[in-house]
Amino acid sequence: MTKLIGPFVGRRKTAVAKLFIRPGKGNIYINNQPLTYFGDDIVRNKILAPLYFDEKFWKSHDFYVKVEGGGVMAIADAVSFAIAKALASRSEATQQKIKEYDRILLAGDQRQTEPKKPNRYSARRFKQKSYR
Repeated sequence: MTKLIGPFVGRRKTAVAKLFIRPGKGNIYINNQPLTYFGDDIVRNKILAPLYFDEKFWKSHDFYVKVEGGGVMAIADAVSFAIAKALASRSEATQQKIKEYDRILLAGDQRQTEPKKPNRYSARRFKQKSYR
């Protein structure tokens, strides 16, 4: 039986990503689909960004991610947050490199959408009124 590392959780808006790591060949699966089927190049690069801090670990392990909720970019952020937390838990040096690059990868992004208010079309837009 192979050793399973995880779970590591990343959150962004309403997207929640749960990451499990197993020894392997460096493959990344999101909801049992290879990363090549997910999004475009910008989204894939956002997901892969934290993995460049520890390429030796990346090339020797497979990453399995289950994601629920959110849009494409929120999912990409949630997955990259989970990967960054997994790498930071392995070594202090990698954690410092990630913090110097972008602290948000470890701390998370607390921004949420503003809720819709009553008697309005959206969170801030009022109904129009004309005085004639």
